[in-house]
Amino acid sequence: MSLNLRTTLGCTEAVLADDGNLNLFYIVARIINDELRLKFVNKEDEFDAINWDFKYKGHPLTLRYDIYNGISVHPTKVNAAQPKDNQAVVELANILDGRLFNGPMRNIA
Repeated sequence: MSLNLRTTLGCTEAVLADDGNLNLFYIVARIINDELRLKFVNKEDEFDAINWDFKYKGHPLTLRYDIYNGISVHPTKVNAAQPKDNQAVVELANILDGRLFNGPMRNIA
């Protein structure tokens, strides 16, 4: 598992684990909440996906778990993401990747 960036949504999406499971999602959420001291402001739990919104340095981001696509972080406003929101995704994803896997970032866009 290693960090991958893609832009198929129209913004930068950082895929932390394309084969991630629900347990890993909660580990990432704990890192965001406890270690980075960020608060989740909205949580949507569906049958096949979980979307938890939070702010990182003022940028609204979403931690997503999808049974088909794994665990990722992307701007909350996918279609209206600003370049600085996309940069925040990359910055946070590198922090998370370093704490989870210590792997290199690959761009698959």
